[in-house]
Amino acid sequence: MRERIDRRRLSSAYLRAGTILAAACVLAILPAAATPAFAFKIFGMRFFESDEEKTEVIDPVNYTLSFNAGTDDDELKNAIEASSLLKQDDGQPVSGDLGLVIKARDDRDRILAALYEKARYGGVVDIRINGTPLDSLPPLPDFPSGNVPVAVTVHPGPAFTFDSITLSGDAASRSAADYGLIRGARADSTVIIKAGERVVADLKAEGRPLARLTDRKAIADHKTNTVDVVISAEGGPVANVGDVTVTGAKDVDPGFVKYYSMINAGQPYSPERLTKAADRLRQLGVFSSVTIHEAEQVSPDGTLPMTIEVSEGKQRYFGAGAQFSTIDGFGVQGYWGHRNLFGRAESLRIEGAVNGFGQGSGFDDIGYSAGFLFAKPGAFGPASTFTASLKAAIADTDAYYATSFTLAAGATFELTDLDTLSFGVEGAWMDVNDPFGDNTYLTAAVPIEYVRDTRDNKLNPTTGYRAMINAKPTYEFDHSTFFSSFETSGSVYQALGAEERIVLAGRLGAGTIVGAPTLPDIPAPRRFYLGGGGTVRGYGFQDISPRNSDNEPLGGRSYVLASAEVRVNITEKIGIVPFIDAGTVSRDEIPDFSDIRAGAGIGLRYATPFGPIRVDVAVPLNPYDDGDSYGIYAGIGQAF
Repeated sequence: MRERIDRRRLSSAYLRAGTILAAACVLAILPAAATPAFAFKIFGMRFFESDEEKTEVIDPVNYTLSFNAGTDDDELKNAIEASSLLKQDDGQPVSGDLGLVIKARDDRDRILAALYEKARYGGVVDIRINGTPLDSLPPLPDFPSGNVPVAVTVHPGPAFTFDSITLSGDAASRSAADYGLIRGARADSTVIIKAGERVVADLKAEGRPLARLTDRKAIADHKTNTVDVVISAEGGPVANVGDVTVTGAKDVDPGFVKYYSMINAGQPYSPERLTKAADRLRQLGVFSSVTIHEAEQVSPDGTLPMTIEVSEGKQRYFGAGAQFSTIDGFGVQGYWGHRNLFGRAESLRIEGAVNGFGQGSGFDDIGYSAGFLFAKPGAFGPASTFTASLKAAIADTDAYYATSFTLAAGATFELTDLDTLSFGVEGAWMDVNDPFGDNTYLTAAVPIEYVRDTRDNKLNPTTGYRAMINAKPTYEFDHSTFFSSFETSGSVYQALGAEERIVLAGRLGAGTIVGAPTLPDIPAPRRFYLGGGGTVRGYGFQDISPRNSDNEPLGGRSYVLASAEVRVNITEKIGIVPFIDAGTVSRDEIPDFSDIRAGAGIGLRYATPFGPIRVDVAVPLNPYDDGDSYGIYAGIGQAF
């Protein structure tokens, strides 16, 4: 027996419903003890929810579920159960008897789609409600009161494999194996769907914007348990980009949108370039949505017109944040910003922070900072950004007490999609009290930095790497000295397994300061220290440092830092991270590795749209005599 597989069922695999957990805390304030308690959410979990607040189900019908997946194969069983809403919502009432029947019918289609995804094209799904087969129920069923029995029995059948594979039309010259269509391999429906999509994507990548599938057939032979596949495509003409128009821009200059997108008339058509253009515009932060529309037909001159449709978001914003460490205390930050000062996405951000609450007694160990940050994208070409900042800070750490004012300006250039180069000028005045006494410094510096970033996700990477090298030549006027700092670091990420539930992450960094006759000629905030939630966990901020006879941290001229993590995703939202950090700071320009400090521990991660919430607990493996025995660190984002 041979049958053609319905494309709608092939595609229905993608119609899965998901639950999006909230990532922020919404707190309800209770006006009086006599009023009802209101629920609040933390990470999507509801607390103190009253019956009145729950969603009311009209004409509720309860059911008891008997579910037999028909297999001991864990992968297949999990897929079947995950596709069933009756299974997922077991214990929750349905609206009316007809609602139960509709839910069961939908479940049958969903389970069949899950079977197709696992190449089980001969599968049978039998659902009975109150003992009656689903297709034998009347149009308006009337079940007895009480819990209605629902029985789901799945007969998955054997897994089918690919037999005959035919690529025709403009796809004929391509290798089926390149698209996962291999004779004898398991014929998952998702492989067939993705193969067709990739054929079209490859044709479009050749500059053929009107490429489309003309046919996609999957024919199952139930006698041989095989599937024949036919995929036919039409490439259409090769075309360049035509006229580019911008719609939806109000306060943002439409000409700037076109300029910054880097989509220009006459360019070869490239889907990759269009995707990157949309991403570039989104990263400006001024648009709530960006869509690039392609014309359905080429113009008489052989070009394809484009429309960039944008929707502007709120231009002004404000916010606050917090961080915590048992060693370094509690800190808060606040900020206000404007994303479109002069109509070309120029941004201004005013920020302030207070850190060190709970670190010492009173306000003696508290640090303060404030700053103004300005950025003008596209200042020296669409792939550049001009930045300027003015910052003031009072830093009160175990290593030093410093008051500083810093004025900086610079530019960042996107050399490629992966490479950026930044350079600028910086002037700073510092009044520092450290173990060398009270000193003031006036410095002028020229910071230069190169970064190559191949990570797949900047907030929570699973593959790729980030490499950085920078230099900061500096002249200090009060002491008439010249010195330069050089730093480099690299972090690498590799996911394991098809589901990528385990990610190995590693980091290695090093730095040195050359010049300046003595260590006091280098301002303490420019010397190297390690320790804290961002470097070597288990130690306090800047604890790892060369020390004098009074055990006071002096800072160093060189350092080496290494970290390793195993990021294990327990669920889609929750993960645990065993880790180890190690580092050394030396007085000399070349690290002597005479005092290596290491910390180890475990962390908890909770995934949110703005990065994972991180809580790490670490212990120092070789603590200082007067050091802490453990540290707890909380913040947003991975450690590196």
